[in-house]
Amino acid sequence: MMDKDRENRIDKKTEYTDIDNGLSDVQRVKVLSPGMLVVRRFLRNRLAIIGFVIITFMFLFSFLGGLLTPYGESQVFRYIGNMSKEYVSVTINNEFRYTVAEGMTYGNAAHARFILARNRGDSFFTHDGEEYRIIQEAEDFYRVVLTDPKAQITYIRGVMSLTPLEDGLVFEEELQMAIREAIDAEQTNFVIGGEQYTLTRQGRDYVLGTIKDVAIESLLIADGVSSNEDLGFEFKFLLEKTLKTGDSLSFSFEGDTYQIEEDENVASVYKIVGSEREQYALISQMAVRPISTDVILTIEFKTALEQAIVDGVTNFIYPDDSGNDVVYDITRINNVYTVKTETRTHLISMHEQPSSNHWLGTDKHGMDVLTRLMYGGRISLMIGFIVVLLETILGVIMGGLAGYFGKWVDMLIMRIVDVFFCIPFLPILIIIGSVMDKLDVDPQLRIYYLMLILGIMSWPGIARMVRGQILSLREQEFMLAAEATGLSISRRIFKHLVPNVIPQLIVLATLGLGGVILYESTLSFLGLGVKFPFASWGNIISGVTTAYEMTNFWFVWIPAGLLILLTVLGFNFVGDGLRDAFDPKMKR
Repeated sequence: MMDKDRENRIDKKTEYTDIDNGLSDVQRVKVLSPGMLVVRRFLRNRLAIIGFVIITFMFLFSFLGGLLTPYGESQVFRYIGNMSKEYVSVTINNEFRYTVAEGMTYGNAAHARFILARNRGDSFFTHDGEEYRIIQEAEDFYRVVLTDPKAQITYIRGVMSLTPLEDGLVFEEELQMAIREAIDAEQTNFVIGGEQYTLTRQGRDYVLGTIKDVAIESLLIADGVSSNEDLGFEFKFLLEKTLKTGDSLSFSFEGDTYQIEEDENVASVYKIVGSEREQYALISQMAVRPISTDVILTIEFKTALEQAIVDGVTNFIYPDDSGNDVVYDITRINNVYTVKTETRTHLISMHEQPSSNHWLGTDKHGMDVLTRLMYGGRISLMIGFIVVLLETILGVIMGGLAGYFGKWVDMLIMRIVDVFFCIPFLPILIIIGSVMDKLDVDPQLRIYYLMLILGIMSWPGIARMVRGQILSLREQEFMLAAEATGLSISRRIFKHLVPNVIPQLIVLATLGLGGVILYESTLSFLGLGVKFPFASWGNIISGVTTAYEMTNFWFVWIPAGLLILLTVLGFNFVGDGLRDAFDPKMKR
C-alpha cells in the first residue's frame, strides 16, 4: 500500500514538473517590454485618451479640413448693394489763390511773398531779384505786376524833365500831361491809350515804368463748363473785375459778350449766342472737387450744388446721365462740405450670420470663419511643434554639456539659464512684436521670427531638467563601462545619457505645447503675433474687441476660444498621462 502511494506521489510530481517546464499555449508566460507597459498604463488613463482624441481631432480639423473646404484662407466674399459713398468735396475758400498770366512765372514762393507784403500793407515785394508791384483792383482782389522802367522824371514846382532810359523813346504831349496829373494827384499808376504806367518815387525824382501782368490773387474760384477746362488769366481778370467794380454785369472777351447773373454768394456766367445764352462759367468762394478723378462735374451740377449750400439745405436732387433723379446728401464740418450719394457697388459681406454657405458666418473682412479656423489651427499647431522642437534641441545640448562636464562648464551654463529665467518673457515678446510692426516685417517672415524667438526664450527649463537627470546617471555602472570601452564624449552623452532622459523630455514637450499655443494666441490677440492675411486662433479673436461685437458676433470669437481651450487641455491631459505612464509612482 505504501509503495502504491509512493508511486502516485512520484507521478504527480512528474506531472507538475512537466507542466512547469513546458511552455504550452495555455500556460505560456506573458512577458511585456517596458514600452508595452508604458502604452498599457497610458491606455488605462481615461483623461489621457480624451486628450489624445482631442489632439487627433484638431490635427484632422486643421490639416485635412483645410484641404476639403471649398474656400481659401484669404477669400473675401462680396455682394452687390447700395452704399453711401463720397461723391464731391466742397471747401469754402478763405485763402488767396493765384492765376498766372500766360508766359509768366509765378509760384508758391512768390505767392508767399505776396501774402507777407499784403499783411504788412506794402505795395510791392521782391522775389528772385525781381520787384513785383501789388495793385488792388477791388476788395480781396489784387493784380501782381512787373514794372519795366522807361524814364527818369524830375518834377520841381511844375517844371518836369524826362530822361529816357532806353534809346529812341519819345514821350508824346498827352503822356506828359498824364504824368503831371498823376504826380499832382499823388497817384502811383495811371492808364492812357490802353497802356498802364506806374510812378515810383526815388528821393525827389520819379521812375516812369510800364506794367506787365504776372498774376491775379483772389479769394474767388472760377470754374468752366468742364472740370478740366482752364478759363485763362485774361478771362478770369475781366470776370472778377466786372463782378466787383463794373456798373453793368456784362463784359466782352475775344469778340464774345458775357453776362453775369449774381445770386448771393454764387454768380453764373452766360455766353451770349445770338438771342440765346448758354452757361459758360461759375464763380464763387467754393472749391468744388470730385472725390474720384474719373468723375467729371458739369457746370449745371456745380450750380445746383453751390445753390443748395447757399440755401442751407441738407440734400438736393439732380438727374444722372440716364435722366434718373439722384438724391445727394450734404454734410458740413467747419468749412468743408461732403456730398454723398447712394451708389450701386460691390460690398464686403462683413459679419454675415451663420448659414448653409458659411456654417460659422463671416468675419469683419468678409472671410469664412470656419475656413479661417482651419487654417489658423495649422499655424498655431505648427508654431507649437516647431518651437517645442527648437527649445528641446537647445535644452538637451546645453543641459547635457552642463550635466556631464560639471565644474566651470556647469557653472557657466547654469548662470546663463538663471539670466534667461530673470528676463520678463511676455514684455520682451510685446516689445519685439512692436519693433516688427514698426519695421513693417512681411507676415510670412514674421511667423518664422516668432517661432525662433519663442524657441530661444524657452529652452532653459528643459536644460535644467536634463542637467539634473544626467548628474544622477553619469556615475552609474553603465556609464563607467561606456567610458572603459573608449567611447567619445559626444557618444557617451547623446547615445547613452540622453536616451535615458527621453521619457521626461516627452512629458515636458507635451506639456509645453499648450503653453506655446497660449503665448502665440496671446500675442496674435494683441496684434503682435501672426498678422493678416494669415490666420491664427489668436488674431481671429482679436477681430472682436467691443461689447457690441462680442454680443452680436459670437460666432467669430467663441469657436476660436473653444479650439484654444480644447487644444491646450488635450496636450495637458496627454502630458499628464505620459508622466503617469512612465513613472507610476507619480500618481501616489
